[in-house]
Amino acid sequence: MRNKQIFLISFIIYLCTISSVRAGEYHLLPEPQKFTPLGSSFVLGRTKLSTPVLRQEWEAFVVDRGGVIDDKARASIEVKLVPSLEEVPLNADEAYRLVVNNGKVTVEAVTEHGVYWAMQTLAQLQDVQKKKATFNGCSIVDWPAFRIRGFMQDVGRTYMSIEELKREIAVLSRFKINVFHWHLTENQSWRLQSKIFPMLNDSVNTTRMPGKYYTLEEAKDLVAFCKAHNILLIPEFDMPGHSEAFVRTFRHDMQSPEGMKILKLLVDEVCETFDVPYLHIGTDEVRFTNPKFVPEMVEYVRAKGKKVISWNPGWHYKPGEIDMTHLWSYRGKAQKGIPAIDSKFHYLNHFDTFGDIIALYNSRIYNVEQGSDDIAGTILAIWNDRYVANERNIILENNFYPNMLAIAERAWKGGGTEYFDKNGTILPSEDSPEFKEFADFENRMLWHKEHTFKGYPFAYVKQTNVKWNITDAFPNGGDLNKVFPPEQELKDSYLYEGKEYGVHPAIGAGIDRPFLFIGRTEKVI
Repeated sequence: MRNKQIFLISFIIYLCTISSVRAGEYHLLPEPQKFTPLGSSFVLGRTKLSTPVLRQEWEAFVVDRGGVIDDKARASIEVKLVPSLEEVPLNADEAYRLVVNNGKVTVEAVTEHGVYWAMQTLAQLQDVQKKKATFNGCSIVDWPAFRIRGFMQDVGRTYMSIEELKREIAVLSRFKINVFHWHLTENQSWRLQSKIFPMLNDSVNTTRMPGKYYTLEEAKDLVAFCKAHNILLIPEFDMPGHSEAFVRTFRHDMQSPEGMKILKLLVDEVCETFDVPYLHIGTDEVRFTNPKFVPEMVEYVRAKGKKVISWNPGWHYKPGEIDMTHLWSYRGKAQKGIPAIDSKFHYLNHFDTFGDIIALYNSRIYNVEQGSDDIAGTILAIWNDRYVANERNIILENNFYPNMLAIAERAWKGGGTEYFDKNGTILPSEDSPEFKEFADFENRMLWHKEHTFKGYPFAYVKQTNVKWNITDAFPNGGDLNKVFPPEQELKDSYLYEGKEYGVHPAIGAGIDRPFLFIGRTEKVI
């Protein structure tokens, strides 16, 4: 009996181990909530397709991979919309069940959104080593921990082409990113065309990249492109701050009676252009001189059928006075009764290429395990404060794609070990669960760098194999030419002038460097 118990325990451990290993081998990103490998696989050839939604997308999926749609084929892809999915605790509208087996792929979802995410997972299951499209067998039940998982491009400061934005949206949708935040206005420029006030886009009123703005037709086209990729576009028109381009054009502050009249006409144009549920109105980093401005503008936008998002810190709202807040800086705080997006520390421009991705991956979004009515999710922001002319360099220098993959997994999977403002930039010891989890993510990310992101600016190389020995700081007495024992011999510790100096192991490419300050000098070890 005891041997049977031992065998059963061992078998369970084996199954758990093999499941996690195989999930990593499948290179799935984000990692599904529940994953079970199956011994068989699905080979795409002549395939019967049955689906109530996304018919064209599924047909393209099959044909692009060398398959043929055939109603008489034995092999099949079957998509079903179901009232509910067992085992799914939240965000059921984006959840799905995917079973890949010999001769059949089955997808179950509550909505079209879940079907779309199932398709992206299925695409990642394709074995790229085989000439004929083959999909590794498995059973998956999956759902997002947070309902908003997005990125922001600040094009108000630095224009980025529609082609580049589409490129980002298309590839990130493959990793279940579902929001694109379009920051369209700034002190430097008003980047959306106005047919009512064409002078708003005139070069004389633009201080950076004059003549660069988006036509209303381009905006409408980008909305449609986002919808086709299961992405929600959130346009932002910052008011009443960050509005020097507006003031240069009209010679009126937004908070003045004349400014508000003009702004309402612009809101009319914006709401007509953007077929989206939300409009982001900013309200950050400004002195409010008109206490009626924000309530009146919120009411006006809502009357146009849009929900309103506002930065926090910014205007002080009570529940019911705003539809969602967007937290920025360490002072941003969620309020009960108002859904919040966490971008407090999520500014890619401030990140270290190798250090901060560890913190980002480990971070608990708003320090919670999963989303709720009050915590909607997160958006990573590129604030293009410094002018970089080449848009490829913007993506490259901000380490955009690696960081987006880190947040794609964390926002979908939930969890994390600590909040971003802790010590998460340092990799823990190799035997820790945190290290193993990040190393697994890194391996999957690098696989996608080679396969999915080939030709994209992707500034990341493996760092979990980089090891350092960092010594305590030796006193140089102000003499920068002094030579110390570590320069002569590598040891586990050093005795220097009667004092012992330790050696501390570290892993990764982004590590803290200890400093010793003596008077007005410092030595970096």
